Amino acid sequence: MSTDPPGFELPLRLFMGFRVLIDELHAELARQGHPDMRPMHGFVLQAIGTQGITAAELGRRLGVSKQAAGKTIDTIERIGYVERGTDPHDARRKVVRLTERGFDCLARSARIFDDLRAAWAATLGEDRLRALEADLRTMTPSDVFRIDVPGWFGGYQ
Repeated sequence: MSTDPPGFELPLRLFMGFRVLIDELHAELARQGHPDMRPMHGFVLQAIGTQGITAAELGRRLGVSKQAAGKTIDTIERIGYVERGTDPHDARRKVVRLTERGFDCLARSARIFDDLRAAWAATLGEDRLRALEADLRTMTPSDVFRIDVPGWFGGYQ
């Protein structure tokens, strides 16, 4: 009889690790003045980036419909993380850009993730954490910054 855990446990444990980190991130963001941020919003802010993006481009990057992207833009605009404007090179294009609050949230998120990684290193040991990270790099595609997870989870792809 095998003592190996069942195969389905691996993706569940990886997802739970992701969930623990994201939940801790959002709890700390709330303490630091960003209580309205939700996990989906982080994907959106990353997809918008520093240059801005149209709703159609955002939908493609996230793997969701233009309408779904537009609803999300509405939500995060209402809470102050993005603003809509026209493209200075093409007045027909409506571009969504991060506000100062959006940039602040991304900067804080980066620092919090560094702190969370340090906490994991303190618990597991730096060598074990580095080995885990190296193993995950071996087993996953090199384009680590894929942001189409919302569409993938939602079945858009």
